[in-house]
Amino acid sequence: MFWVLLLLLAWAAAGTACTRLCLAAVRAAAVDTEEVAAGHGHDLTLYEAAFLSGGPRRVADLTMVSMARQRRLLLAHTGWATVVDPRGRDEIERSVIGAIGPEGQSRITPARDAAATAAPVRGLADRLVRAGLAVPDGARTTVAAAVRQVQLAALVVLALGATALLTPAPSEMPRQLIALWFALPLALTLSCLAIARVEVHPYSRWASPAGQRLLGALARRTAGGDDRTYLTTVAVRGVRAVGEPDLRAAFADREQHWRTGHTRGA
Repeated sequence: MFWVLLLLLAWAAAGTACTRLCLAAVRAAAVDTEEVAAGHGHDLTLYEAAFLSGGPRRVADLTMVSMARQRRLLLAHTGWATVVDPRGRDEIERSVIGAIGPEGQSRITPARDAAATAAPVRGLADRLVRAGLAVPDGARTTVAAAVRQVQLAALVVLALGATALLTPAPSEMPRQLIALWFALPLALTLSCLAIARVEVHPYSRWASPAGQRLLGALARRTAGGDDRTYLTTVAVRGVRAVGEPDLRAAFADREQHWRTGHTRGA
């Protein structure tokens, strides 16, 4: 019976994918439990909030916005950055100044990218990972990849079932019963996907569940119109939260320059 072989393949695909998803979910839950204690009582700095919200480039953006508001860095609407005060107040500001270059002027996009890959930002990322607040590079897509594999397995089961029903091979088994047999592994995959959607904690690209909780608490505590509140908003939401027209124009030109360069490269 050819359809039995196809059924075994369907069960193998569904069982392997669902097992991988279950193991990934268990590991994620174990890490989540450990990180609850790791993140307890930790007060996020603006740089940490920026990294957990948007990664290394968000840290560079926040630094540039902060320095521009203090008139220590000029961000022109043409997309150029000019250093006004070459004395950085911390290592990340110094990395931004160094990324702009010895002439004190550079386009915003390459300066931002260079600062995002500098040692101070990498060190910030390492500290957040050790504290259990950031997701390590290798673990960012574990659960998501397992979910995609289960989705693929569901499609494979459907394809195998359709092949079994459409193959003109002699069989004493009624086609309705064959379809019912293939419905079982399909139900397994769909059930796993439904459970994962409800139970598996959603990971962001950068923040672990503990980091996401601290970001949520930071957003709830933020109130008022002072400079720290403004920068916290930029750290969490990115440059789209910039309110000044000149700064907004500078970053808009940066994004346009980035898109143009990638289009030409394509």
